Amino acid sequence: MTSDELQSLIDDATYDFAMGEAESAINKLNRAAEASPESFAAWHALAEIYFSLRNLDDALQAAEKAHALDNKDLFINTTLSRIWMERGDKATAEKYGAQAKMLSWKDQLKNPQEQADGIN
Repeated sequence: MTSDELQSLIDDATYDFAMGEAESAINKLNRAAEASPESFAAWHALAEIYFSLRNLDDALQAAEKAHALDNKDLFINTTLSRIWMERGDKATAEKYGAQAKMLSWKDQLKNPQEQADGIN
């Protein structure tokens, strides 16, 4: 599967989920993850959909795979924080939440003009 085909499949899955077709979205994202196990986007999308459906075990599994691929991503750290909070593990949730906050601050320090432009 080419990177364009992969992205198209992920986009189609996201659209399906937005249209209320969760099962179709999950099937497409599972195909994407199977075809490209190194696809951070596929694993993160799966984590978010499973979390939305309150399937916390599958959400955690997908989020951990995404995190293993890119542990410096602000959003996957936020996703993991939300999942752990829902699972009742506040300490682990806070760990990922703190990581997300630090990544956000680093981004703000790297791009101060973008931050200033966003305020105006």
